[in-house]
Amino acid sequence: MNIQKKAAVKAIAISGIALLIAITMTACSESEQSSQAMQAVAAKQALPEITVYKSPTCGCCTAWEEHLIAEGFTVISHQRDDMDSIKQSLGVKPHLASCHTATIGDYVIEGHVPADDIKRLLKERPKVAGLTAPGMPRHSPGMQPPEEKPSGYDVLAFNKKGGTKLFTQY
Repeated sequence: MNIQKKAAVKAIAISGIALLIAITMTACSESEQSSQAMQAVAAKQALPEITVYKSPTCGCCTAWEEHLIAEGFTVISHQRDDMDSIKQSLGVKPHLASCHTATIGDYVIEGHVPADDIKRLLKERPKVAGLTAPGMPRHSPGMQPPEEKPSGYDVLAFNKKGGTKLFTQY
């Protein structure tokens, strides 16, 4: 075989190897991306159901539920006219109250608590009755545009006697 043919064969072989490496790297990258996507879906699917009690006429409660759904929670919604009795039965003291009340596992979630705080609560499992964002904080999920970050209020952990401690400050 002459020198030109040998060079051409060598160039074709090198090109083929380079193509094979590129295909392998792309497949690995796609596989990693697929694995990351599956992990994200699994993490969202691993979130327990949250049961929300709200007034039938409260728009911010529905917006808060939409926030939770967007963050991967399954929301079971109950429209109720007796919110004071719901809060009382779940141990939410008047100074902790907001417009809606939710339960998730053994915890009570009162008001516009961000989904990330609920996820943290479920991960850390502190010995508290629940979390509250008392009142209706202006820059909280359900009270703000969906893309806006929470700001200007506190989320409190509370015990069965109504005592509180700071959980997250926004």
